[in-house]
Amino acid sequence: MTRPVLLIGGMDSSGGAGLARDLLSVQAAGQTARLAVTAVTAQTDRRVLAVEPVAPALLAAQIESALETGIGAVKIGAMFNAPLIRVVAALLPDVPVVLDPVLCSSSGHALLDPEGVQAMVALLLPRTTVLTPNLPELAALAAALGMDPASEREAVVDVLLSQGCRSVLLKGGHDLSSVSEDILYAAGSCPLAFRSPRFSFELRGTGCQLASGLAAGLARGQDVPEAIRAARCGVEARFRNAG
Repeated sequence: MTRPVLLIGGMDSSGGAGLARDLLSVQAAGQTARLAVTAVTAQTDRRVLAVEPVAPALLAAQIESALETGIGAVKIGAMFNAPLIRVVAALLPDVPVVLDPVLCSSSGHALLDPEGVQAMVALLLPRTTVLTPNLPELAALAAALGMDPASEREAVVDVLLSQGCRSVLLKGGHDLSSVSEDILYAAGSCPLAFRSPRFSFELRGTGCQLASGLAAGLARGQDVPEAIRAARCGVEARFRNAG
């Protein structure tokens, strides 16, 4: 029997993103999940009204209780601050980890302060199996690494991999091309592109959905490219059903 996926992230009161979307994605993949809430938010599709991070001790208790049942993979989303990141880093089990570096909401509200970004790079990247940044997040991570945010994408990815991250799935949703293209980078391997049609409208939570679907595939024993393909199929199906 496949072990559950541990989903670590924030509660989005609108249900469009965060743990609500993660749970739907994992269940759609036929998996079970355990949840660890990092913060409760009040938000709509257009704005964030309030954010309340949980106490580090409460986050630790949630993760510890999940680990008692056995975990097959971990997906990390919005972390909000450095103390919570330190808790997660201290308790991560030795399983595949998908890190979605949620730095701000889709409405533009910051969800991780500069100290938190530094803690993410120092403490979580070395434990990460797949990092899933979009293009703005890649630029922010470049700045956290002391690089020009406008640096070539491949140069930033190379530095991220040198920090111990095993692979980077660079999402192309913010690109302006006619095709949606995500590119997987791993040390010692040629980049691998995943392409699908680009839809004329946007949906919230697609990054959460992709990362949690990827974690579900890794928990099933799929390799990274196979898990990415399955997760992307889930995102594409959601777009087609919404069109």
